[in-house]
Amino acid sequence: MMSIVAVVGRPNVGKSTFFNRLIQRREAIVDAVSGVTRDRHYGKSDWNGKEFSLIDTGGYVKGSDDIFEAEIDKQVELAIDEADAIIFMVDVESGVTGMDQEVAKLLRRSKKPIFLAINKVDGASRMNAAMEFYSLGFDQQYNLSSINGSGTGELLDDLVKALPDREEEDNSELPRFAVVGRPNAGKSSFINALIGKDRYIVTDIAGTTRDSIDTKYDRFGFEFNLVDTAGIRKKSKVKEDLEFYSVMRSVRAIEHCDVIILVFDATRGFDGQVENIFWLAQRNNKGIVIIANKWDLVEDKDTSSVKDYEKYIRQQCEPFVDVPIVFVSVLTKQRIYKAIETAVEVYQNRSKKVKTSELNDVMLPIIQAYPPPAYKAKYVKIKFCTQLPTPYPSFAFFCNLPQYVKDPYKRFIENKLRENFDFTGVPITVYFRKK
Repeated sequence: MMSIVAVVGRPNVGKSTFFNRLIQRREAIVDAVSGVTRDRHYGKSDWNGKEFSLIDTGGYVKGSDDIFEAEIDKQVELAIDEADAIIFMVDVESGVTGMDQEVAKLLRRSKKPIFLAINKVDGASRMNAAMEFYSLGFDQQYNLSSINGSGTGELLDDLVKALPDREEEDNSELPRFAVVGRPNAGKSSFINALIGKDRYIVTDIAGTTRDSIDTKYDRFGFEFNLVDTAGIRKKSKVKEDLEFYSVMRSVRAIEHCDVIILVFDATRGFDGQVENIFWLAQRNNKGIVIIANKWDLVEDKDTSSVKDYEKYIRQQCEPFVDVPIVFVSVLTKQRIYKAIETAVEVYQNRSKKVKTSELNDVMLPIIQAYPPPAYKAKYVKIKFCTQLPTPYPSFAFFCNLPQYVKDPYKRFIENKLRENFDFTGVPITVYFRKK
């Protein structure tokens, strides 16, 4: 399991700029979801070969200082509780403010490693000004500029040393299906209905589930672990911002599963929160099944309602539209077994390996008939393709000028792979490499 690092601080100190810089240190961004709830960001980064999840908590102020104090208390305590280490960001231009002192008080109560990052230090005069931040009570501070990246290396060197060494989770190597979604969408009820007993506490109160628990499931001749990621941990000191905490729990669950079963409340709609969890899974290259729960409660349905709703969901998921959507009612157990059968099919699609000879026999004639468009009077010639040995479907196409292959043609190739080899529910990665 990867460690989690939270970036906290008051507004306008450059947290998001710092966050964007860290996740883009990778050759390719694995995952960056913005706007999940009130400008929070979730991503993955690595430094010196050590990967970690990164959360920008996006502090904000409303009205008076009292309202701010309540908000910062809620947001920062949630981040502290889940994170393994915390980057506390301040702004040298503003100096030490009352807001900084409020955050520092909360951080000093924790036993988590705290890294005080002083942003916008891009000159000798500002180096001297940064000395006043020692008044916040932290032994070491790091002067940096999130705009140009100066100073971030020293911070990251010390940060990764402080992160715990985590062993990869191993549950008898069984496939893991994570049931994710917004609070009170019916995730625990879905699992209870599948296994035929009340394994999880279910109430009308959002956030009843307190821990992620694996349930071994054996049906259809296929064994796997079902994971309910619904809620928040049982910690009385944590104020229950359910949207924030449910996504933090989903981040970890998604990283360590094979297929996500994304459950949403059809009466509430496929809204921005659900979309962002979807894209979180897509960017992590996980299999995805979308479950529209409480379909029996949707009013004014007619013969075209399912088709219209499905069309709307696919529009929200563009360009990744090859995702199965199952309309269920957990209460009446309508189509819940169809949902899990679909999840098994998606897992098998994700594990599918296409023989190199078969892949070339199918794809090369298509490429010959529809070659990449010429660029600067130069023609791209693709001679060979193969599937790469990754846990999810990824393919390399070898050609003379890979830099001239643009995104529209990559999407064309992806669509042809889906048409011919059935990768429904699974993101595909296509690479063009120099022969």
